[in-house]
Amino acid sequence: MPSINDLEVKAMTATARKLALNLGILALIAGTATLVNSCSSAQSEQSSIKIDGSSTVFPITDAIVKEYQKTQPNKVEVQVDISGTGGGFKKFCAGETDISNASRPIRPEEMQACKKAQVAYIELPIAFDALTVVVNPQNNWAKDITVAELKKLWEPAAEGKITNWQQIRSDWPNKPINLYGPGRDSGTFDYFTEATVGTAKASRNDYTASEDDNALVQGVSKDPNALGYFGLAYYEANQNQLKAIAVDNGKGPVLPSRQTVEKVKYQPLSRPLFIYVNARSSQIKPGMRDFVAFYLKNAPTLANSVGYVPLPAEGYHLSWIHFNKGKVGTVFDGKAEFNLTIGELLRKQAKF
Repeated sequence: MPSINDLEVKAMTATARKLALNLGILALIAGTATLVNSCSSAQSEQSSIKIDGSSTVFPITDAIVKEYQKTQPNKVEVQVDISGTGGGFKKFCAGETDISNASRPIRPEEMQACKKAQVAYIELPIAFDALTVVVNPQNNWAKDITVAELKKLWEPAAEGKITNWQQIRSDWPNKPINLYGPGRDSGTFDYFTEATVGTAKASRNDYTASEDDNALVQGVSKDPNALGYFGLAYYEANQNQLKAIAVDNGKGPVLPSRQTVEKVKYQPLSRPLFIYVNARSSQIKPGMRDFVAFYLKNAPTLANSVGYVPLPAEGYHLSWIHFNKGKVGTVFDGKAEFNLTIGELLRKQAKF
């Protein structure tokens, strides 16, 4: 007859086995749940489209995404962020995003980063912009400004020295001038400095900088002594808070508008805008091809609705051909081109 101790040991052993079995089942369930969640997360990641980059291009892409989400069945999730053209290319060339909004062509160092990470890209022009110089509506003296005066105001040598409106033009008042402009990750900053000062990123640093153009709008609108610059869409959306001033490139002052861009009068501050598409994402991600097709189809109407200059139908047709054929690379050799017309852009695309 077994002792009490023997019975206790057997009972404890049975309990331990049962507990181990239950723990094993719980571990299996937990492991299965983790695997399911991991697969679900990966599937969600795989089915979403990530876009980042230019704040200038953002209004077009944002309008496209909203229309896409509203009208398309079986749509994929699309996330749009702003980190500036340069910041967007850093993420894009690291393979972190699928589409990069850009207010200038991709640069050599970005091309090299993409090549190193084996990120092939398709360059798609989507509209033209008129980079706009603005002042506060209370400013009743500055109606126009020359490119030479913009250089005098924004060049590195002006830092801490050119701080007064009268220093720019003698008949302007003896008042302080407060500057607002994009940060150094912005394609608008790159383009403006190269177009006015002569070298990309060559700029004074004593100004209020932001990658968010809405912040610049608010700054200029609240400061009677302000002067700033950003894309045409942000001016057109805030005309009651801002005043655009005409730019004189030696042929007389010209205000930014769709008409002056199309007639090649607003120079050198009109420029093409782009999206860059990850070629591999377009092949393996569900919904990418449909989304890009939707983008190119709706870009003419929606670019116009948010204040930019749409390309002719031929431009979007050529972009679709390049995308459909997986035509990777750029036609700009890593640099912006000034005084580029819409017609010249189309000829570049046709030869691509």
